Amino acid sequence: MSNSLSQADVRKLPKVLLHDHLDGGLRPQTIIELAEAIGHQLPESDAKSLGRWFAESADSGSLERYLMTFSETTAVMQNPEGLHRVASECAQDLAADGVVYAEVRYAPEQHQTKGLSLEEVVETVQEGFEHGTKLAAQQGQTIRIGVLIDAMRQADRSMELAKLAVRYRDKGVVGFDIAGPEIGFPASKHKATFEYLKKENLPFTIHAGEAVGVESMWDALQFCGANRLGHGVRLIDDIKGDQLSTFAQYVRDFGVALETCPSSNLQTGAADSIATHPAGKLYELGFRITINTDNRLMSSTSVSKEFALMSEAFGWGVGDVHAMTLNAAAASFLHHDERNALIKDVINPGYERA
Repeated sequence: MSNSLSQADVRKLPKVLLHDHLDGGLRPQTIIELAEAIGHQLPESDAKSLGRWFAESADSGSLERYLMTFSETTAVMQNPEGLHRVASECAQDLAADGVVYAEVRYAPEQHQTKGLSLEEVVETVQEGFEHGTKLAAQQGQTIRIGVLIDAMRQADRSMELAKLAVRYRDKGVVGFDIAGPEIGFPASKHKATFEYLKKENLPFTIHAGEAVGVESMWDALQFCGANRLGHGVRLIDDIKGDQLSTFAQYVRDFGVALETCPSSNLQTGAADSIATHPAGKLYELGFRITINTDNRLMSSTSVSKEFALMSEAFGWGVGDVHAMTLNAAAASFLHHDERNALIKDVINPGYERA
């Protein structure tokens, strides 16, 4: 649309990111340098070609094939040097894109092939985020990173990782997530883990409604008790025109945040095109939509690019970006007073100046 926002327009606006995977956002040149240091063979030897390889490999229409690309990124994130650098650059790159608060998730269990303990992984990543945050501040860019500890739904370590998240709460960790292939691995297999998290008052989100439809989202929300839904775009299957199912009505009535990731949703087959992406209709119907990156490397994207794509498709303006940024801030796992301060002191002033 002629009045759509450009990526540069959106970059100037303060944004909140709720769904971003640490191992899906590496700089291609960083992968090359870290791989060379450990003797890891990559499919491409220069940064441009490697970045293209990731995007093309992920553009399969299959979540399972999409997930296979992570073997190359996690390979260079098995020692303190790799973890620290990747986390630091993540904070810097998000800050440069105008993100003022981000919840970045990763699975510590996937960074132990060289002998690191779970605690060493968490502490090293946290040090990297703090380093990157300081470097961003030197460039006049303010960002805060909150960590979501991931467990892989196809593995059996979710309780161990939930206890790890609780130990590091308020030491960088703000919540928990479960990720990995949806098909054949319902979140309810980890119900004991979610019961533990609820008893410990640690919020959590669950990947659902991406590869599997409404039954996956119901399982995550009503059976497991998720605070948010990771992706959740398949909720559109439960809506006919403007007629909502009782489940869709519940999701809207109680303001359950949907962590939509437009470009990634296309790559995994959860959506057919940006022009028909479910977030457009769901936002129009009043659902708590948030716009996210998922994996910046695999989707060759940023939060600003995702908003610009959706702006072109649906005519979203600055007011819509502001509304969805407020959605994300309100649904974040920050404490109440911290959320209010983020909105009052950082987000709203940024849009008043726009």
